[in-house]
Amino acid sequence: MNRAPILPGATIGVLGSGQLGRMFAMAARRMGYRVHVLSPESDTPAGQVADLEVRAAYDDLDQVARFAQGVDVVTFEFENVPAPAAEAAARFAPVRPDGRVLHIAQQRAREKAFLRDKGFPVTPFARVTAEDDLQAALDAVGLPAVMKTAQFGYDGKGQAKVATREEAERAWRSMGRLEAVLERFITFEREVSVVAARGVSGWVTSFGVIENAHANHILDVSMMPAGVSPSTERRAAEIARGVLEALDVVGVLCVEFFVIGDGDLLINELAPRPHNSGHLTIDACDTSQFEQQVRAVCGLPPGSVELLRPAAMANLLGDVWSRGEPDWAAACALPGVHLHLYGKAEPRPGRKMGHLTALAATASEARDLALRARSALSPRER
Repeated sequence: MNRAPILPGATIGVLGSGQLGRMFAMAARRMGYRVHVLSPESDTPAGQVADLEVRAAYDDLDQVARFAQGVDVVTFEFENVPAPAAEAAARFAPVRPDGRVLHIAQQRAREKAFLRDKGFPVTPFARVTAEDDLQAALDAVGLPAVMKTAQFGYDGKGQAKVATREEAERAWRSMGRLEAVLERFITFEREVSVVAARGVSGWVTSFGVIENAHANHILDVSMMPAGVSPSTERRAAEIARGVLEALDVVGVLCVEFFVIGDGDLLINELAPRPHNSGHLTIDACDTSQFEQQVRAVCGLPPGSVELLRPAAMANLLGDVWSRGEPDWAAACALPGVHLHLYGKAEPRPGRKMGHLTALAATASEARDLALRARSALSPRER
């Protein structure tokens, strides 16, 4: 591997052009890099702030190869970019993280098997590809359980809680009898995540544990520091580091955990890129998750991950527009509140349109402030 740093003035290519690519591009351009993005759409959140936006399908490998020839390094903003696209790009530029990481993280069965085989704590699970597998999985995992599609599931899509064998059979049929994973339903104390990064030279850093609350299976509010013990925080950071090294990630990785029992941890999912829960690092930390991704993939030293002030983030979904244009001035009038919008033209229910970050003396105060600011956005009924 060529370990020479890719210095400001170079061009970074991003496969994917949503809000994660947008915030990455903003961090990269602030540091003096040029940014090119490729996705099947135009006028995208990332394309609006990039130097060049290329519209092409990810499976158009000739276009992907041409794209890679015009950049110095390639990264991606979401894990569902087809692995062959990463392979095509890698012929002309380093791809960080590489296609092997994509191959594992974009498919639940492979991801969970990898983690289990490497000795990381995961929820008991079984792979389902046929009717006989389903019955054996139910025997092994038990009920209640959660049925999840093996691919392309996020924000609660492609999954269902099942309490009986009949419900499990119906759920699998509703998923088109495609490959799935049956997981034991876990009663947990809280959900947390750790956003960590690893550089070309092997350095590893991780932000503190972030506590997450979901609504309708979509992340609603995150806050840091999380309400966990120091020992749980240390253990979460150790696991995140272990996963980064086991996967040989160069870039950013988010590890989502269930906290159970006396602070024990189970890995729920991996995301080999910046994560929604880490957006608060833009305003709350010395270095954001996006700048850390730039530093990692370009072979620079890591930035400090010091938390400057306790913080909370509240997602802004399209539902916020249900009564008309939100009252942005009302939210921005609150001291300590920061508004981030993603440049998406059409608000739809459940669509992530932006977020609010609030800074305060404690994480709980920041959470209350973020929720207050979000409530202020909805115009009062006349």
